Amino acid sequence: MENDSNNEIMGELKSRNKKQVHLFYCMECEELARKVAAHSQLITLQSINWRNFDDGFPNLYINNAHDIRGQHVAFLASFSSPAVIFEQLSVIYNLPRLFVASFTLVLPFFPTGSFERMEEEGDVATAFTMARILSNIPISRGGPTSLVIYDIHALQERFYFGDHVLPLFETGIPLLKQRLHQLPDADKIVVAFPDDGAWKRFHKLLDHFPTIICTKVREGDKRIVRLKEGNPADCHVVIVDDLVQSGGTLIECQKVLVAHGAAKVSAYVTHGVFPKRSWERFTAQKNDEKGFAFFWITDSCPRTVEAIRNKAPFEVLSLAGSIADALQI
Repeated sequence: MENDSNNEIMGELKSRNKKQVHLFYCMECEELARKVAAHSQLITLQSINWRNFDDGFPNLYINNAHDIRGQHVAFLASFSSPAVIFEQLSVIYNLPRLFVASFTLVLPFFPTGSFERMEEEGDVATAFTMARILSNIPISRGGPTSLVIYDIHALQERFYFGDHVLPLFETGIPLLKQRLHQLPDADKIVVAFPDDGAWKRFHKLLDHFPTIICTKVREGDKRIVRLKEGNPADCHVVIVDDLVQSGGTLIECQKVLVAHGAAKVSAYVTHGVFPKRSWERFTAQKNDEKGFAFFWITDSCPRTVEAIRNKAPFEVLSLAGSIADALQI
């Protein structure tokens, strides 16, 4: 009886600690924002009037600004191009100053993450620039801004952020694991990493699957993908990486795996960037080529989600539930 009473008390305390969150969002993220809100009755969607003056600069208005005083507020952002960053930053810098109890910025894809180092004097590490911009978000009444990012390209980028923000680095890998367990050939799954960097980034999250590591070697002016370790024979091999741009490495990796006997090859990336419609390389497969069985992405890049909708082999694993959970941290 005493244990039951203690459990009831703990459950009541947990429910009391749940936050009612007012979620604002950029125009690109409306679909994802609605999915996030559908996951929890504690999340209320709020709106912003996204307009422009005649000279092209943003003319913005935050609706219900008085009503969010003393409330927990979040903003769902998508920095899909330099053109949309300024208008979103204008809102992001303003929301914490509206006397809100706390402010959380959800930026599922940190866009400059792959430009995090200098190879020679004169290179500009724009990942550091972006981190500095976000580190200067004003402090709200509740303290520093919480910044939620999924599968940032390099974990050491956490040290680029200043003390005015609290970065929370989440991952889409649990969504992939859940999907893989649903497959009829789940017992035949082998995870492949296209290079050592991807292995270092994700292998601990996928350590219960057999693994394969590919590597890139330079032959003359070309970089060739080779199998470094592991055996793909007769298996359904899933290539895992944080993001895809042109997709060239994934395609070369798939060819090597098939040449070594893989029964099927699929791919997962958290961020399907696909500039210049490069996703078309994966839908326009020739009859004599063995293409990808599945290509899983998350909805961290809304423009890509819209472009590949209902196009095989693509399948979207939504971050909505994970984001809803993160807003309660």
